[in-house]
Amino acid sequence: MGINECQYQFRFGRWNCSALGEKTVFGQELRVGSREAAFTYAITAAGVAHAVTAACSQGNLSNCGCDREKQGYYNQAEGWKWGGCSADVRYGIDFSRRFVDAREIKKNARRLMNLHNNEAGRKVLEDRMKLECKCHGVSGSCTTKTCWTTLPKFREVGRLLKEKYNAAVQVEVVRASRLRQPTFLRIKQLRSYQKPMETDLVYIEKSPNYCEEDAATGSVGTQGRLCNRTSPGADGCDTMCCGRGYNTHQYTKVWQCNCKFHWCCFVRCNTCSERTEVFTCK
Repeated sequence: MGINECQYQFRFGRWNCSALGEKTVFGQELRVGSREAAFTYAITAAGVAHAVTAACSQGNLSNCGCDREKQGYYNQAEGWKWGGCSADVRYGIDFSRRFVDAREIKKNARRLMNLHNNEAGRKVLEDRMKLECKCHGVSGSCTTKTCWTTLPKFREVGRLLKEKYNAAVQVEVVRASRLRQPTFLRIKQLRSYQKPMETDLVYIEKSPNYCEEDAATGSVGTQGRLCNRTSPGADGCDTMCCGRGYNTHQYTKVWQCNCKFHWCCFVRCNTCSERTEVFTCK
């Protein structure tokens, strides 16, 4: 889930999560502590929590189910009570912490960065939980309401984390005076010891440009990537191709169209075609 959402959010960028694949675990190939690595860890941690919570609500896991604490009356003055099956997001988040964070065993700056971004992804998911209600009463009146919590669409979580990526904060490590081990992260280029906010995505190193293939940074380059010849944005050929130029490919798309059913019993269609141009980076 996390990798697919990453690819969707960065489909128009030079880096499009192409370093991540089925054999890659939690962005392992992103060796540089960049903002791309920050997004990868955050979306993966949120994805695990989201998937486990959804599976619990659907009864697909034996160790969890609906949120038991959201049962019975909650606010009698306002006339609504907990009912239905509330998503137990706390169980999903706890599972994500145990499963995703377990691989962070090295006591270095990258560990602190990864753990912070994991938690930021889970926090964004938790903050976007929704309250849904249904009215009950005679003739459509709303004498009482039954309410429950539901998960947000994961696309919404991905969009919010992409916004966090755009506003990511560069940090540096603060070490303990005696053991010289990384203790916590602070915002870089500030004289105070200000820590980043819990929902900030943080990075240690600046991003490479991802124009050329580089195994050390996890970049596969942009050669052969589709681009938009007329777009001034990140998906435009000038930006995507890093000044190398682009190739133009022409092809004709053919399909059956204007199909009609004739009694009895066959379908007759016309053949339609369209000539299309596609542009790829050199």
